[in-house]
Amino acid sequence: MFYRVNDKCIACGMCESICPEVFEIVPEGFSVAKKDVPEDCIGKAEEARESCPVGAIEKI
Repeated sequence: MFYRVNDKCIACGMCESICPEVFEIVPEGFSVAKKDVPEDCIGKAEEARESCPVGAIEKI
C-alpha cells in the first residue's frame, strides 16, 4: 500500500505527528510519503490520511 500527498498540502504536520514512519515534512514546505507502508503502520497511516485537514493524502 502506498500514499501520495497532493498539492493541497499546507504542511500542518498532522500526518507526520501521527505516522512519522511514512510521512515527513520536507524543507520545501510540504509533506511527502516516504515509502511503502510497513504492515505494522497501516492503521496509523490511515489515521493520518483521515486526519488531514485539507484532504491532501491519497491512498494509491
